[in-house]
Amino acid sequence: MRSLLFRTFNLRNGAKCVTRLCAFRSPLSRRLRVISVPTLLLICLQVATAQQPRAEMLTVEQAVAAAVKKYPSVRVSTAQVNAAIAGIRLARTAYLPRFDATAGVNRATRNNVLGLLLPSQVIAPISGPVLGTNGLGSAWGSTVGLLVSWEPFDFGLRGANVAVAEAARTRAQAAVARTQFDVSTMTADAFLTVLAAEQTVTAAQAAVARSNTLIEVVNALVRAELRPGAESSLARAEQAAAQAQLIQAETAVNEGKATLAALLGLDPSRVTLSAGRLLALPQPIADFVDSKNHPLAIEQNAATEEARARLRVVDRSYVPRFSLQGTTYARGTGALPDGRLLAGVNGLGPNIQNWGVGFTATFPVFDLPAIRARRQAETAHIEVESGRYEQVITDLTGRRNAALASLEGARRLAQTTPVQVEAARQAVNQATARYQSGLGVALDVADAQRRLSQAEIDDALARLSVWRARLALAVADGDIAPLVREASQ
Repeated sequence: MRSLLFRTFNLRNGAKCVTRLCAFRSPLSRRLRVISVPTLLLICLQVATAQQPRAEMLTVEQAVAAAVKKYPSVRVSTAQVNAAIAGIRLARTAYLPRFDATAGVNRATRNNVLGLLLPSQVIAPISGPVLGTNGLGSAWGSTVGLLVSWEPFDFGLRGANVAVAEAARTRAQAAVARTQFDVSTMTADAFLTVLAAEQTVTAAQAAVARSNTLIEVVNALVRAELRPGAESSLARAEQAAAQAQLIQAETAVNEGKATLAALLGLDPSRVTLSAGRLLALPQPIADFVDSKNHPLAIEQNAATEEARARLRVVDRSYVPRFSLQGTTYARGTGALPDGRLLAGVNGLGPNIQNWGVGFTATFPVFDLPAIRARRQAETAHIEVESGRYEQVITDLTGRRNAALASLEGARRLAQTTPVQVEAARQAVNQATARYQSGLGVALDVADAQRRLSQAEIDDALARLSVWRARLALAVADGDIAPLVREASQ
């Protein structure tokens, strides 16, 4: 019906297109009149068809790959990896020498005072002898200088900081893998949900067709006064119930496609699923997979290693800091040692130069209590992350055992549903034959048809339940790639 409406719509648009072309009085319209109307209709139909978005036939493997590529959370995790890589480069710059340059010009008085001056950011120091003057005369001053400092050894502190940055990158990369795994799992689960809803739609459509056949038979017998009119009402009620079930199934399909399309970044109308092998039973499960290789466990282990790296930084913090320094600078002043001030621009250009090379060492003597507190905090952080790792392993083991039990039950159930379908189909045939021969009532036929519809739905969902249990097992193992490849064949 939908394709018929689409064709009718395109033909109407084609007719409008021809009418507008013929009404337009121009040399082009006169040429187009030579072309036959069916040809113009065909052209307009092809243009309208080309403008319609094409539905994409997706296997579960293609859907998972598309979701991993397009879903925003994956891009966020990838950006965090790039930030962690930049952090490594930043930590490695600590090995480079520091090169500072300065230049300045001032105009100020030169009244110097003898006495102690505590460090302050407000009062500017003045070099030179105390002259005993208190005048407001000013002179030019200038300075330019270079300072190179380098830390030749640090007892492993810089290396520990680099190790922290590298541990952060490892954790970010593990987060990317875990995010991709989560998106893959959600996509595969949504794919199975849509496919299950579509199988329910197929069974519901068959139920509607059977109810239509039943109502035709019942109405014919009622009109022939071979059956009471109440049976006609019963048949209509069964038809309405079958149609309601079909509407509910179609709604479930649309909702499932909306969820899947959101993961794929597509319009729901463009999503069409290819079942592959998902309507058949899967192969037996593979060998046991170590839970330590699960993306969630790898990420948590990376968090634990990052905490240990921070502890190593704290252990290397209470050490002396050595710096090799070299400087050269020049100064200019318009003030003389005897207190006289030179006129003009004297002092704007540096004219007295110096240089120096030195080796300095600093040691934070009273930082030990603070470092001990930091070490206790980092040790506690390691305990927290280690406990979380053990909890992750325990949870994954429990999830795998539950998935194995669910898989075994789903396989056993899938072996019984074909027998139920065949028995229900034979019951419908027998009830229909008894009804047509006058030995049964319409209620028996309706009951048999309902049992057949439910058996068909259970049979289709039973096979998909096996795949869903296999998916749960693959999620617990941390790798669904073999499963989606098998399902897409």
